[in-house]
Amino acid sequence: MVKVKTFTSSLKIFHVHNELMELDKTVNDFLQQNNIKKVVSVCDSTTNTDGGTMGIIRVLTYEE
Repeated sequence: MVKVKTFTSSLKIFHVHNELMELDKTVNDFLQQNNIKKVVSVCDSTTNTDGGTMGIIRVLTYEE
């Protein structure tokens, strides 16, 4: 069965690299803790309210 899980992170100026590394760690921890063997896709999208980047949404599609 294919499932979808979303992860979010805020992005602050001058801290984006660290925030993206933390998001990667969160997703990898989820994959390990749930013994996910097959990832179908990973997609990132930014969110904003006034034209500036305010956050990121990572959508993970996987099979158990």
